[in-house]
Amino acid sequence: MSSSTRVFDDHLFQFKGQTVLCIGDLMLDEFHYGAVERISPEAATPVIAVERCETMVGGAGNVARNIAGLGASCALVGVRGDDEAGRVLMQRFAGDPNIEMLLVVDPLRPTTRKMRFVSERHSTHLLRADWEKSTRIDSELQEAVKSRALEALPRVRSVVLSDYAKGVLTPDVIETVIAAASQRGTPVIVDPKGTDYSIYRGATLITPNRKELSDATRRPVGTIEQIAVAAAELIGSVECNAVLVTLNEDGMMLLVRGEEPVLVPAYPVKVRDVSGAGDTVVATLSVMLAAGIDLETSMRTANAAASVVVGKRGIATVTVAELRSRALPAASLASEEKVIYDWSILDEKLPELRRSGLRIGFTNGCFDLLHPGHVKLLTQARGACDHLVVGLNSDASVKRLKGAGRPVQDQHARAEVLSALEAVDAVVIFEEDTPIELIRRVRPKVLVKGADYSIDQVVGRELVEADGGEVVLVELTPGHSTSALVARSARPA
Repeated sequence: MSSSTRVFDDHLFQFKGQTVLCIGDLMLDEFHYGAVERISPEAATPVIAVERCETMVGGAGNVARNIAGLGASCALVGVRGDDEAGRVLMQRFAGDPNIEMLLVVDPLRPTTRKMRFVSERHSTHLLRADWEKSTRIDSELQEAVKSRALEALPRVRSVVLSDYAKGVLTPDVIETVIAAASQRGTPVIVDPKGTDYSIYRGATLITPNRKELSDATRRPVGTIEQIAVAAAELIGSVECNAVLVTLNEDGMMLLVRGEEPVLVPAYPVKVRDVSGAGDTVVATLSVMLAAGIDLETSMRTANAAASVVVGKRGIATVTVAELRSRALPAASLASEEKVIYDWSILDEKLPELRRSGLRIGFTNGCFDLLHPGHVKLLTQARGACDHLVVGLNSDASVKRLKGAGRPVQDQHARAEVLSALEAVDAVVIFEEDTPIELIRRVRPKVLVKGADYSIDQVVGRELVEADGGEVVLVELTPGHSTSALVARSARPA
């Protein structure tokens, strides 16, 4: 990992307020799912009994949907036909306030439409039917596309050229947009098509897959070393800043001009459909670069995003929540899942746990400066139950119990640290001096405290034992206490 690369953390996913300009070929994707159980008597072809249909926007439209799904805004420039497919396409965008439609209408060009028939049981594509016109748009339409792109450019932070070779991204359009973006210092990401990559000269990042890289450079790409050589040649020939090669199950490789290649493995996921995964990759890259994130971290995030969408059927998008869940370590997400401030949420969760036959445990404390004694208590408490609820004294409660200067850490910090521990399933903050009301709410079958208490001193013992539960005392770890830690830290050096 390069020294400039930022590790994943939560602020990397704050995309609201970023705007991306997406220019390219739009299409309408239709999926017809059903069962194949017989062969047609009219010809030796399978018959699919269609059970459900899905219609969604593909191509550059799917890039825009992914950008919007991540919480950023997208100015979308493209061409559609004056036909039913074009009107359906517009309807699909109508409800998304994060996508600004800057489309040019060509009455002589059909809106690209792709219809797929898929065996539901095996997730196998049986047939695809296309309605399209792949010739380049005429000069008048090119001027209209350039005009709308240049008008939007001053208010965006990155640009995506989504090239599906349907005629919108002509060499003139590409050259004009890249030159204008370069002049403003705006990064340009290209999802390429064809074999002549010279038309993308000056782009920031080009994202071919393995085969596309081989076709464009006429070099073998069977090994990682060969891919790196081909990518370096592409950087030199088209004068771009970097090349990101998508390698399907082998992950991704990033080569930045003048640096060593970086390879990231693919996430181990069950692949259901790779349709549109490339759109998700360039959309994620564009939003990351718009937010000022470095290329390597952007690639790693795009790799995580791709792993989410290939696990879905059809042309799919990724949300911020899904991306964070895949990219961030579990501990960093634990506070969202485990910390409970509103006790009504606890009331919703616990009945289901009880119906499942899980043994609910409870312990409590201030947990101001977490030390090995706390860890031992929590670990043994979790070993005595199936789901451990930890009652955490609020800041006001700690101050009343421990005096001025405490707590050292506020309740949010203490809750977050606790939630990162595998032994802890839920953290509930309480305001009272004792957790008796919380225990009444939780109704644990196991109540755990340190062995510095006697059974008779444990708050809530009567409630738990009356409900058929038990009290467990855990031996303390000698030499460890928060009060001692605070005292030692206050001594002069």
